[in-house]
Amino acid sequence: MKKELQVFLTAIMFFTRIPCPKWVDHKPEYLRKSAKYFSLVGIVVGCIGAFVFFCSSFIFSSEIALMLSIFSTIYVTGAFHEDGFADVCDGLGGGWTKEKILLIMKDSRLGTYGTVGLLLLLAIKFSALREVPTHYIPLALIAGHGLSRFIATTLLYTHPYVRDTEDSKAKPAAKDVTIGMLAVSAIIGISPLFFFKTPYVFLTIIPMYLAKAYLGNKFKKWLGGQTGDCAGAVQQLSEVVFYLSIVALWKFI
Repeated sequence: MKKELQVFLTAIMFFTRIPCPKWVDHKPEYLRKSAKYFSLVGIVVGCIGAFVFFCSSFIFSSEIALMLSIFSTIYVTGAFHEDGFADVCDGLGGGWTKEKILLIMKDSRLGTYGTVGLLLLLAIKFSALREVPTHYIPLALIAGHGLSRFIATTLLYTHPYVRDTEDSKAKPAAKDVTIGMLAVSAIIGISPLFFFKTPYVFLTIIPMYLAKAYLGNKFKKWLGGQTGDCAGAVQQLSEVVFYLSIVALWKFI
């Protein structure tokens, strides 16, 4: 039990800024097993965003509360996945060979493609959540963060890790995902959907996975696999697709 707790806290430490006990570190053996808890980390992040929205809505308008909520989730993760999305935009937008794309993605500087992509992503995320009924926004945030991280985990399972460098901190978490780890991530990631009043909400998994498949095909074509940035891009895109799908469900079902 303690070992599983350490695996989970290792994932918390790696993917968020949430303080962890001193005995938790980035041991590769624990980080390698942490993929099964990616969805749970997402639910924790979503709960923080939901809490900020709930509290802020008593003082500010729903739009301001929503902005503060999005800010809180970015802050608590250190923009980890947003950075991955921006790097992928820069890499696929400016590179024409595998080596060039990987080099651009590793560059800490933000380019035009990454800036535009990230601004549009955040704008769509805010606009979509604004269309969700206010009393459902906290649940949508929790479900969106949890389920999108499960979708990102499927990329780690279906696509091999392609960076050759051994100094990558994300490498242990981005490879060797087993079907058992994927199943645990699926159960945790899908669980928030049961709190919605309609079973149609499970249909959101389809467009989310299609978004992953779209990016996955690009990664396979240009890179031959995936990196940690690729998983971050899948998480961000599938999260936005979830919110858009929720809006569509409310309007057409």
